[in-house]
Amino acid sequence: MGTGTGWFLAAACAAWAEVLVAAVLLRVRAGSGGDDAPPGPEALALLRGGRQAAVTVALVALHQRGAVAAGRKHTVRANGGPGRTREPVQLGVHRSLRNALTPRALAARPEARRAVDGLQADLGRAGLLRPPGRRRAARLLLAAAPATLAAGLLAGAGAQEGPGPVLVLVTGAPALLAVVALLRLPPVTGAARRLLSDLREQHPLPAHRREVTDGRLVQLYVALYGDPALALFLPRFARDGGLLAPRPPEGR
Repeated sequence: MGTGTGWFLAAACAAWAEVLVAAVLLRVRAGSGGDDAPPGPEALALLRGGRQAAVTVALVALHQRGAVAAGRKHTVRANGGPGRTREPVQLGVHRSLRNALTPRALAARPEARRAVDGLQADLGRAGLLRPPGRRRAARLLLAAAPATLAAGLLAGAGAQEGPGPVLVLVTGAPALLAVVALLRLPPVTGAARRLLSDLREQHPLPAHRREVTDGRLVQLYVALYGDPALALFLPRFARDGGLLAPRPPEGR
């Protein structure tokens, strides 16, 4: 085996090690199950649509108690105390509303971010969400793997008896395919996707808002369906408060 081939094989082993460590970081153990309470509306929204969706459901719950109202220019403002709630995301969102804010700006406020971060950690422990810190570390390793392969290829090409194209293809291509596959893994796990699917099957979005009178059930519909549920149950607050995603101009 030539020196160039040895350099490339060493780089390929290092790249595969990076891929394997990333795969371990992205692996999520199943939750403990048993008597664990089912996720609340904010948690379900986070699984479906991320941080902004969780903040939206918290705003819906606060609005139902009269704690927040739509402000000017598609903002949301506090309208009194948060009411009798111990839900961390609702409390974090309400504490962030010292001034009227757009929902997007509100989700970026430190108090709201910390509350959603705590919810993400809970969902990670339940096996429903890949922890953000581990995802970031895995992405760094996956980004380094192709660079490691390229460095080995360059080192091998500059030496005598470099690696042949068959060796490069057989050794490097599977590693690159593994990198792509791992990068495409969504933040939510298969267990979370099955949970959301089952809940949507159990709770299809009704045709008319008068069919639902339970405020907690409205939060569940918003968590599961997002904008269509907002437009159905809270059209004025959702429109005036900027909760609905902006629609593209007609004709596009």
